[in-house]
Amino acid sequence: MIMQNNKKRYGILSCNIYCNFTNYGSALQTYALQKAIDSIYPQKIEAVVVDYCPDVLKEVDILNPLKIMWDQDEESQLNCRLSLDSIRINKEKFDNFFKTRYNLSAQKYTSNTLDDCLEKESLSGYVVGSDTVFCLEEFKLDNGYFANYETMRHHSVSYAASFGDSRFDEHSYAKLNILLKNFKALGIREYDMIPYIKEHVSCPVARTIDPTLLLTKEDYAEITAPREYEEPYMLMYTRRYNEAMEKYARDLAERNGWKFVEISLRATNADKGSVMRYDAGVEEFLSLIKHSEMVVTNSFHGMIFSVIFEKDFVAFSRNECDTKISELLELFGIADRLMVNGKEDTPSQIDYAKVHQRIGTARIESLNFLKKELLEYIND
Repeated sequence: MIMQNNKKRYGILSCNIYCNFTNYGSALQTYALQKAIDSIYPQKIEAVVVDYCPDVLKEVDILNPLKIMWDQDEESQLNCRLSLDSIRINKEKFDNFFKTRYNLSAQKYTSNTLDDCLEKESLSGYVVGSDTVFCLEEFKLDNGYFANYETMRHHSVSYAASFGDSRFDEHSYAKLNILLKNFKALGIREYDMIPYIKEHVSCPVARTIDPTLLLTKEDYAEITAPREYEEPYMLMYTRRYNEAMEKYARDLAERNGWKFVEISLRATNADKGSVMRYDAGVEEFLSLIKHSEMVVTNSFHGMIFSVIFEKDFVAFSRNECDTKISELLELFGIADRLMVNGKEDTPSQIDYAKVHQRIGTARIESLNFLKKELLEYIND
């Protein structure tokens, strides 16, 4: 193993800097995993965020997203064009977050150069994850995310890696079975694929919570911007437009007399009275959740940070029954917070003492697994 200043350096390989659109959750899950790794044995271990761009994102230009939008209808395209100034401001803030909050690798890496990363960055191994790095449809079984390089095989573990809602066929399952054997241990975010994985590998496998949940609201205080609006407000954070979700949120805000703050690419919603905040950076995103009266979202990490900051919230499914959202709500013990059409019964009040007790138990189990990954499994 390579050592530098008596510290073992572990490279985090995940979806963060390069995305189709800037993503608060992707940025924050890497930040949290870096902080968690650094806290395990501060004098002996440090995390390095590998500046890695997977092949499927090589040609993506975040500042020109019109061609890669999920929704290609005329109205969505218009709203995206009207949001381009906010997209530019948002990206500048994200770039600053990566520069100031990540311990970034000295060089940038692609599939052509990743095999050199271990030596060039003086790494002892890799932690792959979190986020949907194992998702077939999203990353096409990317060789980097599956540690499929000579210098990565058997020097890699995964933490809270997710398959999303992948749909494997016989051919892709056969390829997956080979790739999984590159790891010394596998921490998986959702339970759905774990039984299958355990049948096809001999290494330790465990369900581990998203790294953002390894930190507490106190841990996020140092990167949370000050409150931006004095009056009470509803926050609607939309990863994909949902008419039923918007109606639910607006009706609720109107009944309560709340200002309506919105993070979305629906720029024309300003005409409906929305304060549009797609220009918000990571620090402002945390603040907007923390100080809101309620959050309505269809974002996995929008839901997580609502829970971390103990907010009233509902989470709308993006695909009728989104695995990662429904599984996590079950873990929290508040499954009634999941909405599909907004006509569901009013959810019961959240007992956050019980929710955080559940998170605390899962946090201890996941941190213990991460410690074993770094101190035992990867060094066997």
